[in-house]
Formats: sequence, C-alpha cells, structure tokens
Amino acid sequence: MASPQTDNGFTRIANEILENITKVNLNGTQLRMIMVLWRYTYGFRRKEHEIPLSLFAEKVNTTKGHVDRELTALIDRKIINVVGIGPRRGRILSFNKNYEEWSDRPVNQTEEPTPPPKVKPKKETKGKYPEDSSYYRMALYFHKQVSEVAKDAGVEHLIAKANLQSWADDFRKLVELDKVDKQLAKDVMNWVTQDPFWRTNVLSAKKLREKFTDLAIKMKSQNIPKQAPVQPHRDIRDKEIEFQRWMQEGNDPDAFDWRN
Repeated sequence: MASPQTDNGFTRIANEILENITKVNLNGTQLRMIMVLWRYTYGFRRKEHEIPLSLFAEKVNTTKGHVDRELTALIDRKIINVVGIGPRRGRILSFNKNYEEWSDRPVNQTEEPTPPPKVKPKKETKGKYPEDSSYYRMALYFHKQVSEVAKDAGVEHLIAKANLQSWADDFRKLVELDKVDKQLAKDVMNWVTQDPFWRTNVLSAKKLREKFTDLAIKMKSQNIPKQAPVQPHRDIRDKEIEFQRWMQEGNDPDAFDWRN
C-alpha cells in the first residue's frame, strides 16, 4: 500500500500560485507539464532547471512531439520561461510566478491535439527537428559560440530571439544541398567565432551558410604552414674542384669540408 510522507520529500508552492493556476484555461498535458516543472524546480528548492523534451514525455506519458507543441504554447503564454540552454543541450526552464503576465487565451487543443489543416509545404523544408538530431545539435553548438561573441560585443539583442529550428534547417541545407562535410562545418564554426573580422559579421546559421565558401577558403589559407626556402642544388663536381684546389694549396685533405 502506498504511503507517501512529507519526510521523504515535498514540493513547496505558494497557495497564491495554486489558486491562480486553477483559473487558467489549460489542457491536461499542459497542467501535468507544469507539475513536472514544479517537481524539478520547487521540489529541489531551485528556480530553474534544464528539462529536455524526453523527460517531459516520460513523466506525462506521451510523445516528444506532443510535449514540444504544448511547451511552446506555455512559453508563448508566458507561463513558462526559457532561461537558456543547458550543458546537455536542453532548455533551462523556470515557472513564471507573476500570474499577471500569463495569457489566458482559449486553448483549442484537446488532450491529443487534432491534426492541423493541410497546407502546401514550403520548398526545401522538413518541419521541426528533434533536439537529438545532428542538425539541431549543430544549431545549438553554433548558437552557444555566437552568443558569447554577441555578449562580448554588446549586441546580445541581435540573437536574443534566434529560431533554433530555422538554424537547424540552414545546417541541413549546408550539409545535404551544399554537400559540406560536417567536420569541416564544425571547423569553420570554431574558426569564424575567433577571427577578429568575421566573428561579429557572422551571427547566424543563415549568414554562415551564405559565406561558407569564402570562410572555408580564408580559414584554410591561414592554416597553410609557410615553407622554408628551397636551397639551390649544387653539383657534386663543384666539390671535387674545390677539393683539388684545397690540395694544390697544400692543405690537409682530411680537414676538407665536404658538406654543401
């Protein structure tokens, strides 16, 4: 028989939050996701925590695609805030306890949302990329580097609202359409964020793709080691003539320098 006790742990939540969350028009999945967030933040006496989609999906017993849509809705309604990107490449989330900022617009989705109306897909678009896809990881990797550059330059606002799905699609095009090797793409990402000129001129995946050929050429030209000047070849007969002259001058033959 289950017998939960607060001695084994509890989640401390202000009554004012509970009273106001019940007034918000949420579907079942959204409410359960909020409770998961409470568990991993307030339940550990912290305000924020990195929670990947896979953990949400496991805790509310649904798919990552489903929780991704519901999490996006909660973020848009300012009920959940995105603080940043964590070391495991998941989003760091916090609960917005300022309920006056919450948007209470009606939610049209059911527990399992109905399929969206069919629309003609855009050319060269594959839809959303899961967080564990290689293109999404490339987007996260470059976004982290660019964020540090933007912060140092005082232009954080230029990438504050970066769409990582769009960045992931640009990296897909770079690899699949432009036929760029992923390792080369990573090398250029590392180089461009260190180059004194390009680091503040390439602040998005789109710009990286547009300038990739020029950037790769510039990077490789800087990495080519300078070759030592070629010494002129000397004919061995020249040494023989010098030796004969050395002997004619009465010098010790053993002391002659045969090196070039």
